Amino acid sequence: MLRSKTPSATVPARHWRTLADGRLQCDLCPRLCRLHDGQRGLCFVRAREGASLVLATYGRSSGFCVDPIEKKPLNHFLPGTPVLSFGTAGCNLTCKFCQNWDISKARALDRLNDDAAPSTIAQAAVDLGCRSVAFTYNDPVVFLEYATDVADACRALGLKTVAVTAGYMTDSARRDFYGHIDAANVDLKGFSDAFYRKLCSAHLGPVLETLEYLHRETGVWLEITTLLIPGENDSDRELDALSRWVADHLGPDVPLHFSAFHPDWKMTATAATPAATLTRARRIAIGNGLRYVYTGNVHDPAGGSTVCPNCGALLIERDWYQLGRWGLDASGQCAACGTAIAGVFDAKPGDWGRKRRAVRLSSQP
Repeated sequence: MLRSKTPSATVPARHWRTLADGRLQCDLCPRLCRLHDGQRGLCFVRAREGASLVLATYGRSSGFCVDPIEKKPLNHFLPGTPVLSFGTAGCNLTCKFCQNWDISKARALDRLNDDAAPSTIAQAAVDLGCRSVAFTYNDPVVFLEYATDVADACRALGLKTVAVTAGYMTDSARRDFYGHIDAANVDLKGFSDAFYRKLCSAHLGPVLETLEYLHRETGVWLEITTLLIPGENDSDRELDALSRWVADHLGPDVPLHFSAFHPDWKMTATAATPAATLTRARRIAIGNGLRYVYTGNVHDPAGGSTVCPNCGALLIERDWYQLGRWGLDASGQCAACGTAIAGVFDAKPGDWGRKRRAVRLSSQP
């Protein structure tokens, strides 16, 4: 636990209880941090103030950008449309390979320069022509109260919301959080508890529980990303086990993205992922029955495009985040053979392309 003065922009937190010894236990994630007065949880943004637990980053963001939805990555959710993306600070994992470490590992809340109320974010997304708002850059689980309020404000204006998350949360928190969310990309960081313990200070089990909950008990559109790290989670055996689990427990239609690692944070001595590793992973996953498997962080139009699992027709051509040929009909079926394609599709694709635009929002929450 870390001791630090909580800033003034705080709101009461949910998912906690008082223990018999007087400490407060945060029940948001499986860490179950037990706090004395003035202490923060490992995530740094959930803190004890007196007899209550608070969220210290409500209404504060590390920045806003309009991105292509494919950058999240979501390939089967409103393709080609822009999404207003933002994060706050802190994280409940300690991934040594974190590629947003300057945000997720932040211990200085004064780097949160943008103040925005939920209604301001939702209206800005509408004004910017976005179809959705994404909670990303750091894990939205740790700012659940802010994220769910933003999601409700978006829903009131007809916008969708997207969570980019590691899925490391308790059952009560996931039921609360995902009741407000329309789509999620969950980072399945590896497929062994040893990997999670060594590189993330966490466990695999709760992430698998989140994935099964999303698939079985919600209408949230789900895609999965695994960042392949050379020598850590890229063996044939682990890739076979991971993709078999997805096929057996979530079904063949959940898109799976294999993404390339680049040296960062505490793993700068580890080599970048060769493109051939992603191609091998994709081949293994398709061999295990998954219909939509993609490569990311590399230039691979074939690995980034969607083909019909029945007739092989090219349905959504992608070159990085730029869409090309479109082979879906207005109802989301293959125009060549009529096979229904899993996803959330408009009658026509968006045309946002590769653009990325930083924006500033400012309001009092």
